[in-house]
Amino acid sequence: MSTKTFSLPLAVLVAVAVASSTGCVADGPSLGLLALPIPVSPFFQKLKEDEFWIKERYDRVPILPPLTAGGPDTALDPPSDDEVMRTLERALPLQGGLPFLHDTTRNNVRIVKEKIADYVDPPRVYPLVGPAQLHHCHYKCTIYFTEITHVGWPLPHTLRDEDASEVVYIDHNHLHMVGNVEGGPLSNY
Repeated sequence: MSTKTFSLPLAVLVAVAVASSTGCVADGPSLGLLALPIPVSPFFQKLKEDEFWIKERYDRVPILPPLTAGGPDTALDPPSDDEVMRTLERALPLQGGLPFLHDTTRNNVRIVKEKIADYVDPPRVYPLVGPAQLHHCHYKCTIYFTEITHVGWPLPHTLRDEDASEVVYIDHNHLHMVGNVEGGPLSNY
């Protein structure tokens, strides 16, 4: 009695698998409409790629060795040109225009970076880090460029702003360990 009860659902399952498969059995059963590829817009793909790029390069806070008494306590490198342009793009996006109808470009870009503040906070305990000092560095980045706007409809024309400029502020923060620090086996110090 139990073999009949067990073999009937198994036979139905095998019949459904055989009926849904096409071609070679090695490919497995067909998924029907779920097997059709779903197109993804390049816009959403670029958003994810940009999100990963920024997270990998600019959103992490490094933890450096302790500051020495006589050593320089200057900040890390100033912001890169890529970081400045990505910050400007987030503030004033160019993407999303309609080609041949309304399109804006930035040409002849020149970037001037000025350090406006560089200071270290007193030591405190940070969760998952331990005792550390937060080192702040603030930059004022002025971007000079030529902005060209092409309008294609209803009256085609081009607008050219030779003396366009924007200012963005970028903060670079990082931690310095405090005290007698003994790094683990994977640390750099």
